[in-house]
Amino acid sequence: MEKSTFRIRKSFLLPLGLVVLLTLALLISCILMGLPLAKNIILGAFMVPVVILFAESSCRRVSIDEDGVQIDKLFRSKRLNYPELTAIDTVRVRKRAFVSLSSEEHFFIFSNSYANFGTLLKLLLEKAPPPVVSAETRELAANPPEKSSDIFSAWLAVAILILILYVQLRGAF
Repeated sequence: MEKSTFRIRKSFLLPLGLVVLLTLALLISCILMGLPLAKNIILGAFMVPVVILFAESSCRRVSIDEDGVQIDKLFRSKRLNYPELTAIDTVRVRKRAFVSLSSEEHFFIFSNSYANFGTLLKLLLEKAPPPVVSAETRELAANPPEKSSDIFSAWLAVAILILILYVQLRGAF
């Protein structure tokens, strides 16, 4: 089996990247228009977590190969080999699902924010030792939920930022 890699859905990363760009454009326009320092500081403070979220989401990877599972995040990486696994459990809240992989020393948690989440689960369950997989995880793999509220929220943020930028720039001309 070759290595299969899963990333955060592009349908979420695209609007999140636009939020970063629009926030930067808004910050630059505030600075160029000489708006109050407090507004620039608030906008800059808003931008920091958005940039961190975008960078973290862009770098997340779950890789499944013949020997185990590797999760890559911004500036860090963890690997669990299948023989080390002690439990694979699931928590589901409406359309949001979290899968935890546990060993004696480490654990991973990933959500259904990854593209092809159903395929990711099926590959994982094919390779993992059957006794460590919970019944809930098997049910989740048979019927994985599709979450879209995060995508909607990101596009809503894009629309609001475009409106704010339009109103601000309209007054400048």
